[in-house]
Amino acid sequence: MSVNTDLAHIFDEIAALLTLTGANPFRAQANERAARILRDMTDDVATLSIADDAKKQLTALDGIGGGTADKIIEFINTGKIAEHEELLEVVPGGLLDVLQIPGLGPKTVKVMWDKADVTSVDTLKEALAAGTIEKLPRMGAKTVQNIRDALEFQAKSSGRARLGVAMPIAQRIVEHLTNVKGVQQCQFAGSLRRGRETIGDIDILASTTKPKDIAEAFTTMAGVDKILAAGETKCSVRIDEGIQVDLRVVDDKAFGAALLYFTGSKEHNVRLRERAIKQKLRLNEYGLFPNDDDDTPPQSRGVKPVACKTEADIYAKLDLQYIPPELREDRGELDADIPRLVEVDDIKAELHAHTTASDGKFTIEELITEAQSRGYHTIAITDHSKSSAQANGLDEKRLRAHIQAIRTAAKQFKTMNVLCGSEVDIRVDGTLDYDDKMLGELDIVVASPHASLAQEPKKATTRLVAAVSHPMVHVLGHPTGRLINSREGLSPDMNAIIAAAVEHDTALEINANFMRLDLRDTHVRAAVEAGCKIAINTDAHAAAHIDFLRYGVLTGRRGWLTPELCINTWSKAKLATWLKLKRQ
Repeated sequence: MSVNTDLAHIFDEIAALLTLTGANPFRAQANERAARILRDMTDDVATLSIADDAKKQLTALDGIGGGTADKIIEFINTGKIAEHEELLEVVPGGLLDVLQIPGLGPKTVKVMWDKADVTSVDTLKEALAAGTIEKLPRMGAKTVQNIRDALEFQAKSSGRARLGVAMPIAQRIVEHLTNVKGVQQCQFAGSLRRGRETIGDIDILASTTKPKDIAEAFTTMAGVDKILAAGETKCSVRIDEGIQVDLRVVDDKAFGAALLYFTGSKEHNVRLRERAIKQKLRLNEYGLFPNDDDDTPPQSRGVKPVACKTEADIYAKLDLQYIPPELREDRGELDADIPRLVEVDDIKAELHAHTTASDGKFTIEELITEAQSRGYHTIAITDHSKSSAQANGLDEKRLRAHIQAIRTAAKQFKTMNVLCGSEVDIRVDGTLDYDDKMLGELDIVVASPHASLAQEPKKATTRLVAAVSHPMVHVLGHPTGRLINSREGLSPDMNAIIAAAVEHDTALEINANFMRLDLRDTHVRAAVEAGCKIAINTDAHAAAHIDFLRYGVLTGRRGWLTPELCINTWSKAKLATWLKLKRQ
């Protein structure tokens, strides 16, 4: 992890520990703010902290006070923060694990600690079994059941890294190994290459003329926590992030066959092997061979493969189109006519992004400039509505002033289509956070659920159908509100929502933030089959978030999304026309 990430984690812990000890809430809030700032910084805070005027540079950052700057400098110099260490002496360490359970905040955990002697996840489970938790203040049967559900969900999802955590790591390792002398090809494979939302481990495939050198480079690279295996054909390590990474060294001539095999999925590979057998061929990780009914592996007998160098060669010999990795899940891809799937370069509009008017880091001008620099023709500024108080949501008065500010700023950008919009909360009953008059003043409305995300499925379905059916709504944002590995979110009848979206010509969003990826791939596939329009938006709050686009595109590709159905790929004129006609 980077210094920024390490420090953000520590400041988050300090904030939680302060709350658990009953300290002044403003102290906790200051540490939470510091964590957010550090996490969103693109510059390495360590470079500021070692400057001669380090404290001056740090306090120049909006939201960093003198005390926080001193802690940052202390960490850079010593590797720890004294206040953090002192708090850990007072508060049982297991309570930090309890705080990771979705739905349990520091105040609730403090009550559990004080009144029920909960000091860890295990003691929480014991207290639940004994019925002690239900006797605590504001702990009704429903709340207790929510805690049980959260524990169960956390147990199911543990041990898998999110796509947006694993992919940058894999790319860094591939880049490192590609520069090793003798390396001919190097790629990551497995579920990561297929764009799965969570990853069990990272598979790296390489061919080289110097296997010892690449093995040494791999096992000694920065970030390796433990070497699990080391050999000339396979090495395994565990890295600091807790993820296992496997390196397999293969013959360069058979790289395509190995890449196909190790990309998977297992089910897809089984279907390919079955198809090969029907054509009197044999497929394995070394190539596609003639099937001579000899049980001995053909490569060990010197049998020449009919295809092995590239994946495309193998698919062609099996009389198949090339099947993109994202589709290799045995979901009908071998029997279908594969369309051209959406690509990152197709995206020309960002339709869900936030500024400093609510909880974003961009000014209006900065957001427009960022979109323009990426070659976009349209940017929608969609700050939060009033019900999202935690995100500094705008009431009607502030929104109207914000609209005027956007219109004024847009005049500086003659080639950009700048849309005044809002991410409007969908209330529990399906009504929206602004009345129709206010909504009518906006160019685009992204309606999203943010509260009551444990709502029972029938009510959630009614709620979301009402939103997509509303004549002022253009896009349904992150429809389930889930957070991967953290919060399950709503479980509505997606087919009903898709049908309503098609009927009312409303787009459903793939929120590209790797914490969300909502719509998920299976929902996208259902929407595509129904002819539903899809938006891929990053929900950007800072410049780095716009790079999350690739995760949303991967999810779209896994759902067989074509450019034609993705409104972000449309021309400026076509998009503008749809936005206006949608309301007519």
